[in-house]
Amino acid sequence: MVHWDQMVLVGRIARPHGLRGQVAVNPETDFPAERFRPGATVWTQRAGPPEALTIASMRVQNGRPVIAFEGWSRLEDVAGLAGLELRVPEEALQPLEPGRYYEHDLIGCAVDTLAGARLGPVVRVERGPGGSRLVVSAAHGETLIPLAVEICVDVDVVGKRIRIDPPDGLIELNVVGSRR
Repeated sequence: MVHWDQMVLVGRIARPHGLRGQVAVNPETDFPAERFRPGATVWTQRAGPPEALTIASMRVQNGRPVIAFEGWSRLEDVAGLAGLELRVPEEALQPLEPGRYYEHDLIGCAVDTLAGARLGPVVRVERGPGGSRLVVSAAHGETLIPLAVEICVDVDVVGKRIRIDPPDGLIELNVVGSRR
């Protein structure tokens, strides 16, 4: 049995595309051509248990994958899928070269400065137009840390630790929520 919480996010269905049951996908993977290739299986979850969907076709339009699922050939079939996550089991991920990591591996890592100050654990990774950011649950509130090699100078996913060298004022500037 597939457990939804143990799978990895690889994309989100943005909206139906056209009249033939295709959907535009916002990818959450560095390997969209492999992840959304015809014959690949992705999982989604609506009201019930996770549901496996086999990809029938894929093309890229305006930088996003446009995919069709086997057995879904009409706009009415996919009209209610907008906003749903697409996930895969972790064991389906491609192995990475040494020194590389998947963003989901960063969740739970303790974040420390090079000076030894503990910020807190990574609670999620957010993607944005300027790149990805670590969201750290710090004592003074959630803090955003750019996931950049110049700032995150030592990432040890096995040891669950990230050492950062933030520019002066970065931590104070990037607090998004305060604890009372």
